[in-house]
Amino acid sequence: MAENRRAKGVYYEEMAAEFLKKKGLRIMERNFRCRNGEIDLIARDGRYLVFIEVKYRKDRRSGSSFAAVGKQKQRTILKVALFYLIRNGFQDDIPCRFDVVGIDGEEIRWIKNAFEYRQG
Repeated sequence: MAENRRAKGVYYEEMAAEFLKKKGLRIMERNFRCRNGEIDLIARDGRYLVFIEVKYRKDRRSGSSFAAVGKQKQRTILKVALFYLIRNGFQDDIPCRFDVVGIDGEEIRWIKNAFEYRQG
């Protein structure tokens, strides 16, 4: 079951990556992991380094895909992003953005700057 869910996740992350490439983003990393968690996609969008969470819902009966990126998930993404920046030697002045790509059925939606960086 877990392997099937992971395969489905990879499929929709690839769909999101292709969608974002067509919008002009350059995908730099997929499934970046550390002990704090994982970020689905990391990309460049002009001068921005973009950390992207991809969420899929077969339909809206269990809520919107965006609703699945709550405060706890945001905190995890922020911790992993900070680790990524430090590990890869990025300077403090690099502009970062946190986006969410929601796939509900066959509809793909992209929210730029879905949440802000904040401590705590």
